[in-house]
Amino acid sequence: MNWFAVSVVVALLAFATAAWLYLWVSKQASGTKKVQEISGLIREGARVFLNREYRLLAAFVLVVAVLVLLFLPEPIWHGTPQRNIVMALAYIAGSVFSGLAGKIGMNIATIANSRTATAAVDSMEKSFMIGFRGGAVMGMAVVGASLLGVTGIVMLTGDVAMTLGFSFGASSLALFAKAGGGIFTKTADIAADLVGKVELDIPEDDPRNPAVIADNVGDNVGDVAGMGADLFDSHVASLSAAVVLAVALDGGIGKFTQMVFCFGAIGLLSSILGVLVARISKGADPTAALNKLTYITTGVYVVLTGIATLSFGFDWRYWAAAMLGLGVGVIIGIATDFFTNDQRKPVQQVAEASQSGPAFTMLSGMSYGFLSVFPALVGIAVSALGAFLITNGIDPTSITDALFGISIAAVGMLSIVGMIISNDAYGPIVDNARGLVEMGGLGEKALRITDDLDSAGNTVKAITKGFAISAAGLTVIALLGAFLSEANDVLSARGLELITGFDVMNPLVFFGLIVGSAVPAVFSAMLMLGVNRNAERMVDEIHRQFEEIPGLKEGKPNAKPDYARCIDIATTGALKELIPAGLMAILVTLAVGFIGGVTAIGGYLAGNIVSGLLLALFMSNSGGLWDNAKKYVEAGNLGGKGSAAHKAAVVGDTVGDPFKDTAGPSINTQITVVSLVSSLAAGLFILFSIF
Repeated sequence: MNWFAVSVVVALLAFATAAWLYLWVSKQASGTKKVQEISGLIREGARVFLNREYRLLAAFVLVVAVLVLLFLPEPIWHGTPQRNIVMALAYIAGSVFSGLAGKIGMNIATIANSRTATAAVDSMEKSFMIGFRGGAVMGMAVVGASLLGVTGIVMLTGDVAMTLGFSFGASSLALFAKAGGGIFTKTADIAADLVGKVELDIPEDDPRNPAVIADNVGDNVGDVAGMGADLFDSHVASLSAAVVLAVALDGGIGKFTQMVFCFGAIGLLSSILGVLVARISKGADPTAALNKLTYITTGVYVVLTGIATLSFGFDWRYWAAAMLGLGVGVIIGIATDFFTNDQRKPVQQVAEASQSGPAFTMLSGMSYGFLSVFPALVGIAVSALGAFLITNGIDPTSITDALFGISIAAVGMLSIVGMIISNDAYGPIVDNARGLVEMGGLGEKALRITDDLDSAGNTVKAITKGFAISAAGLTVIALLGAFLSEANDVLSARGLELITGFDVMNPLVFFGLIVGSAVPAVFSAMLMLGVNRNAERMVDEIHRQFEEIPGLKEGKPNAKPDYARCIDIATTGALKELIPAGLMAILVTLAVGFIGGVTAIGGYLAGNIVSGLLLALFMSNSGGLWDNAKKYVEAGNLGGKGSAAHKAAVVGDTVGDPFKDTAGPSINTQITVVSLVSSLAAGLFILFSIF
């Protein structure tokens, strides 16, 4: 069977499913005039930000595309100009596909929020379905685009190295989209919470707060558009790494390459089936319903890939590697749920510690955050080691077979990413819906329902972030193998000695290791300082409005806050701060490569991967834990809203916000970007390095 053609068909089926879900959501009742008005403000704010961000990133993409044209995969005056042209076009295509995925997700999210809020007046079941199906539009569009993009590049060019260019386009845009969206959303969230909850003791989504609309806009540009681009990048990178290694193993496009697209197509098909069977019974727990859908999708994938392996003569050892990656992904999700779910002890104990003040909130949250890193990192290590041992020896002449096994494990872990994205995008939709219920005065019943849906969304978002980071970890290990393969191709063409590994006692490797370990920390600091600077500006603006607009603090009918001004502050600040951090990571990678060559880059990537994964998991899980500890108190526990425990928990949540929504989830994209830059520039490092 031609799995290239099957992949195209399944991708088109995903787009058709997304279109049907989009139309279904759009046909639901959009609510009262007030709800529609507020939803319109959120939609317009998200549209303005995304358009301004994409204009800035378009200029960046064009500059990089010119550099790719001149230097990659080889300097245009050394190699074949046609390959450089195709690489530049592949890079642009990856950027465009990533941008479109984010745009589609943001558009449906800002439509679904008002309909989810309106449905909550009647029942949880209908409200849940609208929120989930709105999120599923994003899931289907993102994975359909990634599978179609990679398949199309291979079919049109026949040169799998071009998939790395496509992946670089996707990852570079995702890096800046995630960083920009994260800075925007946390600027508004922190400012709104500090002034509203801590200073004035007003509800979270009180329409008196000038930052409240910007906060809701941020949910869409950060958690929908940004996370969509992030997972698009991870899925593309896993497929690209696997395809590069498959071709090296096949000696051309053969059975192993077909297997990659077989497993990718079946993964998307399984997600489509999972989305279509989604239901929730009356009185059911939304979190349990979302987890059930994930388990159904996983089960379908296991069965279908097993049948395909048997039917088409694929090696069972690679199927076992994929299942290992998938199983570890599920386990990581369960572990993340344990540390971030408000029904579990860690969250409840952090909430209880908050009764003694914010210092204890911070200490307990950080402690559990560090503990949460262990199962995920061990899981990544086990899946990489297991995949290596299972598949090593299939090709006795090299370790390419084992590296391909690791890449297949990454493909397996990301196989159900369509369902994962659907669950993730559900979160900001119901979060917005909760705000619309409060601001639109839709009643206590609707508020209780959306509170329950939002709590489930927070838990699932935390699971998704842990999953995305872990999947990126396994993917970049595979990309390290792709880097080794690309470097050896260049060395072989020049008659130079091939690289078999990286010895940490080699001073060049050690140099790269140390520098690579430092980059994620500096990257995180730059993003969080950006949030800090921007949030300070917005806090000043909120104070100004409460002081200068008569009756605003008292909630008088004619006192209207200037929502647009806060949106503009968040937008301008995010666009100003998003470029430097990502550019720093890319420039340091190039500097290490040109100083120490591919030997130093091997150490650099290893250090960047380990340090980045640890920091990303810690910040993501700590932030999710603090967020749900706050919500646990707000649900009426330990004194409820306005209590000492609540004020301390709000402080924890404020610190955790840039952890979990800005720096943490951006690090995994940073790791992918520097890995792809290293693979693409391997030839340049060999030609022009100092040592």
